[in-house]
Amino acid sequence: MCEIIIMQKQRFSLLNHIKAIDYAEVWRDIKESIAGSERDFTETRLGRAIFILAVPMVLEMVMESVFAVVDIFFVSKLGPDAVATVGLTESVMTVVYAIGVGLSMATTALVSRRIGEKKPKEAGNVAFQAIVVSMFVSLFIAIPGVIFAKEFLILMGATPEMAEKGYLYPAVMFGSNVVIMLLFIINAVFRSSGDAAISMRVMWFANIINIILDPLLIFGIGPFPELGIMGAAVATSNGRGLAVVYQFYLLFKGNHRIQLHWESLKIRLSVMMQLIKISGGGILQNLVATSSWIFLVRIIAVSGASALAGYTIAIRIVIFLLLPAWGLSNAAATLVGQNLGAKKPDRAEKAVWATGIVNMFFMGSLGLLLFLFPSYWIGLFIEDPVVVENGILALRIISSGFLFYALGMVMMQGFNGSGDTTTPTLINLFSFWLFEIPLAWFMAIVLNMGLEGASFAIVIAESFLALIAFLLFRRGKWKLREV
Repeated sequence: MCEIIIMQKQRFSLLNHIKAIDYAEVWRDIKESIAGSERDFTETRLGRAIFILAVPMVLEMVMESVFAVVDIFFVSKLGPDAVATVGLTESVMTVVYAIGVGLSMATTALVSRRIGEKKPKEAGNVAFQAIVVSMFVSLFIAIPGVIFAKEFLILMGATPEMAEKGYLYPAVMFGSNVVIMLLFIINAVFRSSGDAAISMRVMWFANIINIILDPLLIFGIGPFPELGIMGAAVATSNGRGLAVVYQFYLLFKGNHRIQLHWESLKIRLSVMMQLIKISGGGILQNLVATSSWIFLVRIIAVSGASALAGYTIAIRIVIFLLLPAWGLSNAAATLVGQNLGAKKPDRAEKAVWATGIVNMFFMGSLGLLLFLFPSYWIGLFIEDPVVVENGILALRIISSGFLFYALGMVMMQGFNGSGDTTTPTLINLFSFWLFEIPLAWFMAIVLNMGLEGASFAIVIAESFLALIAFLLFRRGKWKLREV
């Protein structure tokens, strides 16, 4: 009887809380977050700050996740070999993404810190140095990527026939990697300045172009040439390229937080070296994480093209859902950087814990949805029964670990936002290279579990990562980081 009374009281308390919500204020916050905010996020109530920053960041990453599924949706109409070619290419392209994300981590740490210190001109200078560094790095990726595109595919497990048919896809993707770099870096500048709505609009623009061009260039609709799988790469590169042009326009046009002035357009080696120092850890951190995916793909490729195609589709769906969660995590990184710059470390820590709870609820709900209805999602991309069966297997297993992924990524971004990229790097090294890869090899090859074994290894390793990150974050040494 007492339990019933307590439950009734809790229900009424919850109902009263819901009734007390100022929905007009919530709607104003939503409109402000999408339109762009002028708030000082070192002073704004923490819950509101997370909300206003997170909404456009999540929407931005929803658009980034669209990149992950639009190409594969149209390419899947070309058959399993084409899907497998995209999967192999993306596994190698993760190196490019790792470098871009690493540089964006350093940019976020420095720009958000300068904004928190109320030094917007110095923040603009950091932005220019980051742009120069990213353009320089992209050149060294483009040249070998174009020349050895076919060899990359064969090295990753493609048959000579697959490589011959599909090598132009990786050639275009590697050759145009500069637009990926700049898109990551400049959006990081906008986000870390607190103007996440701009990054969101840029990504929406890029995706609209990509969605329009994909079917036109892949299938040769109307006056457009039929480029097949290469058409997907050309569409994506053009979408991102036009978005970068838009970014530069916005940077020079300026906003209330950050702007590139002509006096900012000077090479400053001291700032560059600081960026490289911080980004070195960020790049290594992401290279460690993403290169593990390359080896996973190589392990799965042993099971055949159907298993690889099923895994590729499953991973694209997972990425589609994980990227919005990364958007939420980015809000934590921005708040950590700005609040440390404003000498408010306790507020920075609270921002991470609060974001982690929200992200776990979000990802847990999505994980349950994928686990219960995997056939629906896989069936959206391909009808081949063997590929569908493999995709369902991988999707159901990988989605079971979404709660741990959610917590781990927020903790890791908390470190990165403080400028401490070393700790996440070591965590990734231990979790993926010393744990995940050997485990995947043992389960997939030695135990002959194939795709099932590799999928279980992913869940186990990511859960282990979340636990380590949680324990180290609680120690609080990241609060003492100076950048």
